[in-house]
Amino acid sequence: MRKIVLILVFVVSTSVFSQKRAKTIVTIDGEKITVAEFRKMYEKNLGVIDDDDDAKSISNNLNLYIDYKLKVKEAYRIQLDTMPSYRREIALYKDQLTAPYLQDTTFINTLVEDAYFRTKNEVKAKHILILLSKEATPKDTLIAYNKILKLRERILKGENFEVIAAKFSEDKSAQNNPKTGRKGNGGNLGYFSAFRMVYPFEVAAYATKIGEISMPFKTKFGYHIMQVDDIKESKGAIEAAHILIKGTSASSEDRIKDIYTKLKNNENFEALAKKFSEDTGSKNKGGKLGKFEAGRMVKPFSDAAFSLAHVNDFSTPFKTRFGWHIVKLIKKHPIRSFDEMKKELTDKVKKSSRMQLSKKAIVTKLEKKYTIIEFEEAKKILNRKDIRTLPKDSLQQTILRINDKEIGQEVFVEYIKNRSNSPVFELFKTFRDTQIMNYYKENLIYTEPEYAHILKEYEDGLLLFELMQEKIWQAATKDSLALKKYFKTNVANYKTDELKTIKGQVINDYQNFLEKKWIATLRQQSEITVNKRQLKGLIRFYREE
Repeated sequence: MRKIVLILVFVVSTSVFSQKRAKTIVTIDGEKITVAEFRKMYEKNLGVIDDDDDAKSISNNLNLYIDYKLKVKEAYRIQLDTMPSYRREIALYKDQLTAPYLQDTTFINTLVEDAYFRTKNEVKAKHILILLSKEATPKDTLIAYNKILKLRERILKGENFEVIAAKFSEDKSAQNNPKTGRKGNGGNLGYFSAFRMVYPFEVAAYATKIGEISMPFKTKFGYHIMQVDDIKESKGAIEAAHILIKGTSASSEDRIKDIYTKLKNNENFEALAKKFSEDTGSKNKGGKLGKFEAGRMVKPFSDAAFSLAHVNDFSTPFKTRFGWHIVKLIKKHPIRSFDEMKKELTDKVKKSSRMQLSKKAIVTKLEKKYTIIEFEEAKKILNRKDIRTLPKDSLQQTILRINDKEIGQEVFVEYIKNRSNSPVFELFKTFRDTQIMNYYKENLIYTEPEYAHILKEYEDGLLLFELMQEKIWQAATKDSLALKKYFKTNVANYKTDELKTIKGQVINDYQNFLEKKWIATLRQQSEITVNKRQLKGLIRFYREE
């Protein structure tokens, strides 16, 4: 029973103190500073102040906080916040501070998990591409879509995917070349894993079932259809070395066989590579190629390298389009666990184009939260071919409204002036998303208290630095006569009467003197009221704690 009473007393005490935290502890020229604000500062500084009673004194720290507030107030009074250097610094800091708020953490975690699955499992696919320029109109886009849709229908009715790819795909690697006799790959891309293809292509590859033909999907290159042939667990990466004899003639084959015989007779692989290999990029390194994944090299080379079971094993001679090779396994790099790869994959995701999806996810959430109106009459300028040269006085209509913020036609035209790589209607979508994100960023100080607190702390801290630089630090170093006068007045406090031998110490003391004198003046010019009742309650709280 006693335990329950104690818990109730603690809860009531905590509740009462929480109410007190909303009370004012000090008022400076009408500006009220709450117990909560002061307490936050005090507790934050506890870890860096000296471990003695005076340093931890609530009263002493309140006086220091009042001095801090007076300095910041003075910085605003003399308009240090209008300096271009200050504004640039704050703008840079805002960009850094807002970055985490512009990412959908849950969505990013999903992207990272997907990236791990796609790193651990590689997919084999072939595709057909119909190119689409960045400047394509809606009409061009529809033509390309219908064209590839018809190719898909032909394959579904029984025609061979690779034959169709060789004949109609606009990916040149798929096409046969009658002039040179080179046979195309029929759209075959071999095995690949995460981050190897543009992101929409990667998504389609892992979403399409083995043997099925995907619906048309769009990448920056145009429209694709795809057939997935296989998906298997990745072999990871390896480090390997090789010896290359260029050409595919009988003499080239004889030379590689001679080298193979030397290897069988235990001659050193690296030495033979340096002596005989015709790969100028690797021969001086003993044939070493570094680390690579399956599919990064031409297929015969990749197959031979990844078939080696043990470190230091080497292959029998084999042929690629480059010539004859022997490859040696140096080291295996199997796929690590998710926990081991999480940070690396997160960094990759954040640097990749898929991060745009995270921003889009935030925009989608904001669209549900905000009232967004597009003004169709004003949007008619999107159909004007001369939109980028329209005079400003004809661009005065509101084209977009986000809650209470109106964005005019002029802002949109300015946005697209140097963006000619996409159709205007596509640029409007991007502009709309950008404006939504800008509105969100502008209002973070109202919607995210922690963000507002950190930003204000940085703004005030930067202002204080500029103020101290101007009022104290420069004054103490530039005015040599004032420094000498201070030294003569206080020479009894030093062990020498030669200023130059202890100039650094004297400058520091003089700065402290100037600061105390300046603070005293600021206090005289200000009306400061301390709520003694709240101060006593705060002292009692920390003493009991």
